Amino acid sequence: MSRSPQPAGAFEGVPALVTGGGSGIGAAVAALLTARGARVAVLDRDPGGAPEGTLALEADVTDEGAVRAAVERAAAELGGLQVVVANAGIGATGTVEDNDDEEWRHVLDVNLLGVVRTDRAALPHLRRAAAGRPGAASLTHTCSIAATAGLPQRALYSASKGALYSLTLAMAADHVREGIRVNCVNPGTVDTPWVGRLLDRAQDPAAERAALEARQPTGRLVWPEEVAEAVAHLADPRAGAVTGTALAVDGGMQGLRLRPEPR
Repeated sequence: MSRSPQPAGAFEGVPALVTGGGSGIGAAVAALLTARGARVAVLDRDPGGAPEGTLALEADVTDEGAVRAAVERAAAELGGLQVVVANAGIGATGTVEDNDDEEWRHVLDVNLLGVVRTDRAALPHLRRAAAGRPGAASLTHTCSIAATAGLPQRALYSASKGALYSLTLAMAADHVREGIRVNCVNPGTVDTPWVGRLLDRAQDPAAERAALEARQPTGRLVWPEEVAEAVAHLADPRAGAVTGTALAVDGGMQGLRLRPEPR
């Protein structure tokens, strides 16, 4: 399977915004949409890794003013916004006892309220994009399998993504009659820089990677490019009937229950 973006015409000239597009999943999404003809703005705290050909904008999703300014600049330079991918997020490890209130507030501020700020700033532009073209405008959130499956040592992260999953459904109901589609992707463990840093901190990085790979039925981590393909499907104007959907990209982790391999 090729991991490089494949050209297609569905996004030709479509103005799009991707938050957290400086690395990992966000960078893969921005690269794929660009390859398919979209005009893409990347919003990131450190936009230095934004893919070539994108408009790189520096903003922290915890800063309401910075988010609004970046969204307005993206819309002004791209000629509006039709596709928004609210992807920026951070991780957290531990049980409910391991993170103090300050860490809970910080992670929820990024993973939940960061999406709220992005969506709130983008909605007026998406309404204009949807006028006369119901379903053409879309919001896609990067959620997680942690929203729908109990994972050990992920209490805070799971709570933030569970709230994001519920937000996705509520927003889909709120905006469907405006012609704006709202969906999310639920990746499994993705081979991103954050997971790499997590592995580096483990006592035995090789064993920890093997354990993460083993819990996914495919036996490997998810590629960022595979999540990007799912995001592109949900954002595609041709998917006009798809809204309020959580698309799993988890190597079968959520739905499959395999028997142990015979020894």
